[in-house]
This record gives sequence, C-alpha cells and structure tokens, in this order.
Amino acid sequence: MQSIHSTARRFTAGILLSLAAAGPAAAQKVPAFDNSSLDKNIKPCHDFDGFANQGWKKNNPIPGTDSRWGAFNELDKANKEVRLKSIIHEIAGKTGLAKGTEEQQISDYYASFLDTATIEKRGISPLKTWIDKINSTKNLADWAKITGELQNIGVSTWTGFAVEGDLKDSKINAVYGGQDGLSLGERSYYERTDSSTQNVRKEFVAHVNKMFALAGFPEKNPGQTILDFESALAKLQLTNVQLRDPVKTYNKIGYPELNTLAPEFDWDGFTKVQDIRTDTLVLQDKGYITNGAKLLKATSLATLKTWSKFQLLTTFAGFLPKKFDDENFRFFATVMTGRKAQRPRIDRAIRSADGVLGMPLGKLFAKKYFPESSKQKVSDMIENVRAVYGERIDQLAWMSPETKQMAHKKLKAFTYKIGYPDSWKDYSAIDVQRDKLLENVISTTKFRTAEKIGKIGKPVDRSEWLMTPQTVNAYYNPLNNEIVFPAGILQPPFFNPDADDAINYGGIIAVIGHEFTHGFDDQGSQFDADGNLQNWWTEADRKNFDDLAKHYIDYFGSLEPLSGFKINGALTIGENIADLGGLTLAYYALKKSFEGKTEPAAIDGFTWQQRFFLGWAQVWHANITDAALRNQIQTDPHSPARFRINGPMPHLKEFHDAWHCGEGDAMVLPQAQRVVIW
Repeated sequence: MQSIHSTARRFTAGILLSLAAAGPAAAQKVPAFDNSSLDKNIKPCHDFDGFANQGWKKNNPIPGTDSRWGAFNELDKANKEVRLKSIIHEIAGKTGLAKGTEEQQISDYYASFLDTATIEKRGISPLKTWIDKINSTKNLADWAKITGELQNIGVSTWTGFAVEGDLKDSKINAVYGGQDGLSLGERSYYERTDSSTQNVRKEFVAHVNKMFALAGFPEKNPGQTILDFESALAKLQLTNVQLRDPVKTYNKIGYPELNTLAPEFDWDGFTKVQDIRTDTLVLQDKGYITNGAKLLKATSLATLKTWSKFQLLTTFAGFLPKKFDDENFRFFATVMTGRKAQRPRIDRAIRSADGVLGMPLGKLFAKKYFPESSKQKVSDMIENVRAVYGERIDQLAWMSPETKQMAHKKLKAFTYKIGYPDSWKDYSAIDVQRDKLLENVISTTKFRTAEKIGKIGKPVDRSEWLMTPQTVNAYYNPLNNEIVFPAGILQPPFFNPDADDAINYGGIIAVIGHEFTHGFDDQGSQFDADGNLQNWWTEADRKNFDDLAKHYIDYFGSLEPLSGFKINGALTIGENIADLGGLTLAYYALKKSFEGKTEPAAIDGFTWQQRFFLGWAQVWHANITDAALRNQIQTDPHSPARFRINGPMPHLKEFHDAWHCGEGDAMVLPQAQRVVIW
C-alpha cells in the first residue's frame, strides 16, 4: 500500500503498479514543501533523504498502530479514517434502507463489525460447517474437494486459480494456476538461518499452537506440524524473482494434462466444486504441480487436515472473537512487521468495510471528493509525459531505429484511466446481514469468486478497474497497456494545486513517468502495444537493455538497509527502473515547460531544479520498523523508501548539477558506473 507499485497478480505476470483533499480539515492550503522537514546539517550530496526528510522523520515517529509511517500512510489514513468515515457514518444514521442497495450493504456490514457482543457470543460457530467438513475427510480425494470448496470462500490451499487476460491473447480471459499456501508469504522465511528469521519461525509455531488451543482443537503440536509441511512445500516453489519472468511462467496446457502431470491429486473434484470449466489453463510452473502433488500423497491425511484448519482459522481470525483477533495480530502484525497496537475498533470497521465493499464505497467517495475538472488536469499531465518519453526514445544511443519504431508504437497505444470508473458494477446480489459479520465476509468473497469464474473464456472487460477510487496508489497493466490513477493519490503531496510546478513535477509527474516506464521495464517491455506477451526487440537491443538492467540489479543488490539484509536487486529491478525513468521523464517535462518562458525564481532559497528533487523526496519520506523492513526486503518488489530517494540519485547528472555535487560525494557515481536506460 505504501508505494506506487507493480505487484504480480496472484498467479500471472500481470503487473499492477504500485490523500488529503476536501474534508473539513483539508480546506486549508497544503504547503508545497514544508521546510521543517529539512536537516541542513546533512549535506544533500552525501545523504539526500537525510537532508530533505530528517526533520520530518524526527517529528513523525511511527504510531503504535503502524509498522511504517510516511506520505502514503498519512494520506491513506485521511481517505479512510476521515473521508470514508464521514460517508459511512452518514449512511449508518439512516433507517429503512432497502435490501441490496449499496447503502444497506455498507450500513449493515459496518454495524456487524462493531457488534462485538454478537461476535463474542457466536464464537467460532460460523466456521463449524467448514471445520466439520475438514474433520470428515477420509482420503486425499476428499481433501481435494474440500479445499476446492474452501477456495470459494477465500481460504488458501497448495495451489489455486486466477482468471485474467491471456498473456498471449490479451483480449480473452484465461485460467491461471499457480503456487500458494505459505503462511509466512515467501520461501526465504523457511530457509534463512539468521537469528531474526529463525525467531519468526519459532513464533509461528507458538502462534499456531495458541490458535488451535483457543479454538479447542485436539491436535498435538500443530505448529511444528504445519511449519514442517510448509517448509517442504516452500522448497518446491519458485522464488519471487523467478515469478517475475512472464515467459517462463507461461505454460499453457490442456485441462486433461493436469491428470498426467499430477495424477495423485483429484483435479476434477477440486475444480468442479469451484465451477471451473475450461479446456486449457496456464501454469506458473509444471514442476511445482507435479512435485506438489507427490508431496501431498506422501503427507499424512492428519497433517493436511491440520493445515487446512489453520488456513481456515487464519483467514477469518480478524472477524472472530477478540482472543483470536488479538493472537492473529500479535503474530502477523507485531512479530512480522513490528506493529504494537491495533487500531480502534471503529477505524478497523471503516477499513474492513472498505476491504469488502470497496467499489460501492468508492462510488460515493469519488462523487464527494474528486471533482471532474481534475480528470482533465491529469490527462494533460499524462500527454505531457507521453511527448517527453517519445523524445527520450529518439535520443537513445543503445537502441536501433527498428526497435525505436516499435517502442513509439507501444507508447502511442498507451491508454489511461483517471479518478474512478466511468460505469459502476451492480453489487446488489451480495447478501449483507446486520448481525452476521463472518457470513458477510464470506458472502462478498463468494460474489467475487463467482464474478471471476464467470469471466473464463470471455472477452476481457478493458473498462474494469483493479483498484478502488479511494486507493492511495497507481498501477500499470501490461495486458491492457494502460496506466491507472485512482482519485486517492491525486492529492497532496503527489498533486498539490497550491504548489509550484517543480514540486508537482517531482511528485505527480514523476509518478506518471514511473507508470509509463513500467511499460518498458524488465517485465513490461516483453509485452507489445496490444498487451500481448511478444518480443518486439531486435536481439542486439534486447541484450543492450538486459545489460543495463543487470548493472542496475547489481548496484541495488549492493545496498544494505539493515545488517545482514541487502536489497534484492533482481526482485526490485522493475520498480527501480520505473523510479529512474519516472524521475528522468518528469525532470525533462518540467524543463520543457519553461521553453520560451523565463525560468522561475528560487523559492525559499532553492532553485526549481532543487525543488524538483525535494518534491520526489517528500513523496517517499518514511519511518519503518526493523521487522517491517526485513519483511519488505524479503517479499516486496519495491526498494525501501529511503533507497527510492537515494538510490537513483548517484546515476542522475541532473541531480548532481542541481545540488553542485562532485566526485567523492556519496550521491555521485563515476560516469562509467552510472545507468541511464530511458
């Protein structure tokens, strides 16, 4: 959430990239750049993040309810705990709301989350049907069917299915199958031998044991049983870096081939209960399916049942009585990320409603807080960046005219969405009851599951949004060759109508440039203008690009945010390239805007060039706990915020010139070591 990001969707190579307007508290003008954020004792050419943000960091410690705190968190809090809260409270005060209306769903869901007395009284009884089904499993075929049913309500098993555009025929939806089931999120948590990771595994065992004890389950030492099983499963899975390769993870097969690859598993039983009907599907990794099924056969049924019961408990722990909720928070929030305290229940109710009914809420949010006029402003900005990107392509020395022609074709084909959808889906079929929180969560999940299954084999709806309007983020979708900017991010400090151009170009224009560059990063560059996975490069140009990317991978891989934890340059390369490209495009777009005009005078002693980079630093200022930093380094395709600020600067002559940096300064690399891609 706290980043513009490019997240691989659940099982495919689809890339999703990746404040305070209008409420009563937002009527005052927001400063373009708050000079109290600066620490002038730190030299900008030595540590630009420290110079630009150390004052802010000292004055903004991480709240106990969070594991990191920065611009994204501040704006997300404003959107959810001020604006959405205002909307929900207005709805909650109404009576006689008709069943199935958005207002009835929002009002009753919110009430069900706050009705802790009923939640406590019901205990885990809402899960009894599913617990009984797991306990009644007699063999592996039974287990396959039950886990398929659990998939329908959002409970993970060892594999699962997603539906989205076919990477090689992006106009038609395909079924994707891939790896799943690791409670700790990524295989490195099961393999690293450093003391902090070993402690996470130790705490995980204790956590599982506690959850089973709270539920009154009879299994002995379930924590170690589950850790051992997941450790074996993790060894079979691709790493996060391997999952970034859209070619190697695109393995299209006929449905019957599943039984050839993994005859030990009852695929028909697993898919039938999910209503999945398809002649073909795309697998991330055939080897995982084969070896995973063999592992299942070699694992005792008792272990599989124990594991499924934990997956069920952990999926719904936040909607169960307080003792489950607290223990779930203790491990996944405190141990894993360093959060010290839960948010107040009322704020959690707002965020939970946003999580399950995000689009109905987004419809109301957009209407109230995002003026139509902002769409045109952002559209103009996007076209400005598009023009500069075209100029940058023409100037590239490492790319041939043939490939440049194709790059221009892709750039021209870019489309974009701004603010909120042009049309809204009908969610009236979701059954929300005022006194049944967990059933409400399941009802919304089943709706989304049915919606997903209904897309199989049908044309892709290119008007669909993959983020809600209130989300503080943006993304690039290579299958649509589109960039998307929700209303939530089109506010200060990213876009501030009261700021000078330099600050806005360092903010929102760099964000736009970042998203454009995702179309040409290590993943996006493998998709053509129509959104299909297809090579449009000459062999020599592709090698030139890969060589530049490799230098940047090695550079970031040498950076060590925390002792013993270096940035994974191969995992973060897409975001790092996008940051470098976004900064470059925004800088030259700003420079271009001054053509034929008098350059603006300095503000607060800083030139427009300097304020441009201050605008970028302001977007990424952040504090983070050590636990969250370790987790981010192991699992997140984004570099930590401090390195999104300082990381690109040694490569940018524009930065060196702006701040009069010279050889020997930490923010300057020798010319031969600098990476310039776009």
